[in-house]
Formats: sequence, structure tokens, C-alpha cells
Amino acid sequence: MSQVTECTASEPEEEVSAATAAPSTLLFAIATGVIILNLFAPQTLVGIIGPSLGFSESGAGLVAMASLLGYAAGLFFLVPLADLMENRQLVLRMLLSALVMAVAAAFAPTGWSLLIFLFLLGASCSAIQILVPIAAAMAPPEHRGRVIGNVMSGVMVGILVSRPLASLIADLWGWRSFYALSAATLALLAAVLALRLPERRPLVSASYGALIGSLFGLLRQEPVLRLRAFTAALMMASFSLFWTSVALRLAQPPFSLGQSGIALFALVGAGGAAATSVFGRMGDRGWTRAATLASHLIVLAAMALAAWVGGIRSGDSVALLILLGVSAILLDVGVTGDQTLGRRAVNLLKPEARGRINGLFVGIFFLGGALGSALAGTAWNFGGWVAVCAGAAGFGVIALITGLAART
Repeated sequence: MSQVTECTASEPEEEVSAATAAPSTLLFAIATGVIILNLFAPQTLVGIIGPSLGFSESGAGLVAMASLLGYAAGLFFLVPLADLMENRQLVLRMLLSALVMAVAAAFAPTGWSLLIFLFLLGASCSAIQILVPIAAAMAPPEHRGRVIGNVMSGVMVGILVSRPLASLIADLWGWRSFYALSAATLALLAAVLALRLPERRPLVSASYGALIGSLFGLLRQEPVLRLRAFTAALMMASFSLFWTSVALRLAQPPFSLGQSGIALFALVGAGGAAATSVFGRMGDRGWTRAATLASHLIVLAAMALAAWVGGIRSGDSVALLILLGVSAILLDVGVTGDQTLGRRAVNLLKPEARGRINGLFVGIFFLGGALGSALAGTAWNFGGWVAVCAGAAGFGVIALITGLAART
């Protein structure tokens, strides 16, 4: 297997062609937000997709898991190509693949075919993690945390808006219409990025096999990467466990919400996206460890509040719904904080390996997300809402202990 040859410190980080106008941070944020819609929409659609395709209540969690697992696979096996191939063309090809898979999902005849299409759709959506390093490379190191935070705002808005948007579309036209509209949006985005995205040619010389093989070496050599990826995975597991299950709780008394009501509830979580820029600036000021521990404590507080509110079966449904919404916002703030700080930290490690490092970091934390989604049905069947919150809090406790034990 050939060696991975990387640039030296005296060489420029990346070559970004001036032939195409550099897109703004806003364009990056919009692009990442649009792409990631496909990953989290199934979390609120499991209640209608499952029965329509013959899944049991516990098996419906596989629908939410498939796209997240595919995304993780794409991060491990496709995103590293960003260190080998010209990035603009790579992004456009992956968007085209995502478009095709979204169309396939809209017409999936069986449950298992849908899982395959969602897995491949998730893998194609890992193009997000090629766009983020491009944005990071275009910013000076002293402002990199802020830029990453701003771009991640688009990611978080996409994550949080995907749930209510998917619910509203499904309520109006059925769940298949969401994927049809997603395909049209991806086509429009690909056209815009084809005109605005600059070229970025990596400075790594290697075969694909050597590139993939180097992932394990990077993970072994970089303790910061290991730490940040692990805590991010735990946070994502907590996030996915909550959001995959909350629709089931909202359908019960005293809330008794329909699909439209669940969609509106999911919208409140979008407030957590505002935390990305704040945590990015905190990282730039050297407050990474304190801010990370704070984010873990916020998640624990969120789950304690959610468990208490969700355990009440009668009373003022509006007041209880508001309190449950507060817990959702707190959860999203805590998860966003850990991920933003982690992403900033790993993007400062090795510029010449930024694509692979981002692939490892995000791939590992999306494995956590897939785990949380897969456990949702089991936790719900075992102990209902309280078991869901306890499981989500358990992931937060492990993250907090890990952060306290770490030296950085």
C-alpha cells in the first residue's frame, strides 16, 4: 500500500482557485442546512412511515437510523476523498447522488428498499463535511471558530427545521412528498454551487486505500480528535434518542398532538441553533474546556426537566408543552455547544488532513446518533418516556465524566 504524502508546514494549506468567486459564509450555511434536512426528517416521520411499510413500533426506529448510519459511512469512506480529489467536483457528484436517492426514497415500494435508499442518501449527504473544511480553509485561524460556528448554524437550523418541515409536508401530502420536494431542492442547490463554489485542490498524494488506511493512524495520533469525537457521539446519541421518541410522547395525553402539532413543537428546538456562534466565539477566546463541560450539564438539566414534564399525565397541557419545549431547546443548545467546540478543535489539528479529520470526527458522532435512534424503540417499549429521558441523560453523564477526566 502506498504512503500518504502530505504538504509540509511551509506549504499553503490548500489551493483555492480564484477563477470562481468565493461563496459567502451565508451560502455555505444555507447549503449545509439544505443537505442535512434529509438526515433528520425521518425522526418525526417514523410514526407514519413505519405502519405504511409494515414496520413494528420498535422497528420503526430503523427508519431514523438508516440515513444517519449512511451518513457515518459516507464520512468514513467518501469524505476522505476531499484530501485526494478536487473538492468542487466531488461535492457536485455527491449532490447528484443524493438527488437520485431522494427520488428513489419517494417511490420506495417496501420498507427494506426504503432503508437502503435512505442509507445511500445519508452517505451522499456527507458532502456537508467537504463544504465545512472549505469554509474553514478560507478563514484566518483567529476567526476560524466564528466562521465554523456560523456555517454550523446552517447545519443546526437544517437539523431542527427538518423535523417540523417534514411533519407539515407529510400532513399535507404524505411522507413520500417530502423526499420528492427534497430532490427538487437538491437540484437547485447543485446548480447554485456549480456556479459559486471555488475549486479546492488538495496537496496530498496517495492512493485511495492508503488514504482510508491513514484514518486509523490519525485517530491513534490525535488525542484531541479521539476525545472530541467520543463526547460528540455521546451527545448525538442523547439528541437522537430524545427527538426520535418525543413524537410518540406528544401524541399521548395531556398533549394529544397530531402531526401538525408535533411539527410546531419540533420548530421550537430551532432556537438552539443560535448557540453555534456563541460557542464558536468562546472557543476562540480559549474557554473550550469550561464551555464543553457547561454544554454537558445543560443536556443533563434538559433531560431532568423533560422526564419530569413527560411523566405528568394530566393538567394544564399548554404549560406542560411549554416546559417540554424549554427542555428541547436546552438539549439542542447543549448538543450544539459540544459539537461546535469539538469541530473547532479538530479543524486546528492538521490542515493537510482536514478532510479526513472532519470525516472521522463527524462520522464517529453520527454513529452515536444512529445508536440513539436505534435505541429509541427499545427504550420506549421498556419504560416509556421516562426510560427515554434516562437513556439520554446516561449518555450525557458519560460525556461529562469523560470531559472532567480529560486534561484539555
